[in-house]
Amino acid sequence: MSTITKEKALEYHKNGKIGIDLTKPCSTQEELSIAYTPGVAIPCLEIEKDENLSFEYTNRGNLVGVISDGTAVLGLGDIGPLASKPVMEGKSVLFKKFANVDAFDIEVDVHEIDEIITTCKAIAPTFGGINLEDIAAPKCFEIEKRLQEALDIPVFHDDQHGTAIITTAGLINALDLAGKKVDEIKIVINGAGAAGISCGRMYKALGAKNIIMCDSKGVISTDRENLNEYKAEFAVETDAKTLEDAMEGADMFLGLSVAGAVTKEMVAKMAPDPVIFALANPTPEILPEEVAEVRDDVIMGTGRSDYPNQINNVLGFPFIFRGALDVRARKITEGMKMAAAEALAGLAKEPVPDYVKEAYNNDGLAYGKEHIIPLPFNKEALVWVASAVAKTAFDEGVARVKTYDHDAYREQLRALIYTEKA
Repeated sequence: MSTITKEKALEYHKNGKIGIDLTKPCSTQEELSIAYTPGVAIPCLEIEKDENLSFEYTNRGNLVGVISDGTAVLGLGDIGPLASKPVMEGKSVLFKKFANVDAFDIEVDVHEIDEIITTCKAIAPTFGGINLEDIAAPKCFEIEKRLQEALDIPVFHDDQHGTAIITTAGLINALDLAGKKVDEIKIVINGAGAAGISCGRMYKALGAKNIIMCDSKGVISTDRENLNEYKAEFAVETDAKTLEDAMEGADMFLGLSVAGAVTKEMVAKMAPDPVIFALANPTPEILPEEVAEVRDDVIMGTGRSDYPNQINNVLGFPFIFRGALDVRARKITEGMKMAAAEALAGLAKEPVPDYVKEAYNNDGLAYGKEHIIPLPFNKEALVWVASAVAKTAFDEGVARVKTYDHDAYREQLRALIYTEKA
């Protein structure tokens, strides 16, 4: 891996990472007259008669707003809207690079729930979808819920759902390899923020029945007081008080907390063939080499690219929005999220393309304990995820398009991924 120096990082980000390109010519008097006045009045009047034509005559159908108040940025915390701008620009880069979705980053200097909602509603006509980013919990839950109820475009808080979707895909395949059933396993989640809550909800939707969630004070149990409504949703009757207690006999551990939170002794107490997703960054709750010192039956993933099974949200949000935008979806449903997870799980079982093996210098890449999730540079992820999301949106009746041809759409996506832009 290359070493990222301060100088290298600052040089890369100098003058920003995104810009605006024209998609139509504007080199003659006639083209200028069509692009602006008087020609521009014609599509304006058409849209006035039918607002759905805004997807036809503007860039709205391929435009996402990346919106943040800067209160929960990466591992940096509450650094404010302006300091968060390089991250939001970066998110826009990933939208474009991986799915050819245009994205504008919008950093808002308002922080109360009602203020953020009012701001997003006011600018929503610009976009085909809104990606909420790095907004602190628990307010992020209410903001997303109320915006999705108020708006007729997809509103998606990636910090919640991205991790849930990718880890669900990994869990599906880990259980397949271990020969276990989701409704019979014990899951321990350490970290009860936006991602932890969303992961727990998605595992329940998958069929999990035994989930123990922990926060900085220990196990979230029914005898705890002053729990917010989101933590209370996961309060269980148990004698377990600490993370160490909870890890006894666990089939899965999901870490969204801090480095070093898990010990080798805890790992030793887990059930046979356990799953460990240690996602604290840059240093996981426990390192894979530490786990290997205790046992060799673990299926493990981290948030890092230098270990197998990287849990990377870039496998989700660009392709989810691609599929949602292409059928002009009004929202992203729970069904669409699960379809994305199942698509990723399915793709991981397919032969790994040679260009991916070359990118990772690993000729042995194949479905197994060290490859339960597709790698970010597998271009087929766009085809599998976007088409699964689009089909589900159409089947569930949240798409604006009147017809949908699944095979034709997959071929359209496959043609897109081998262009220079994608």
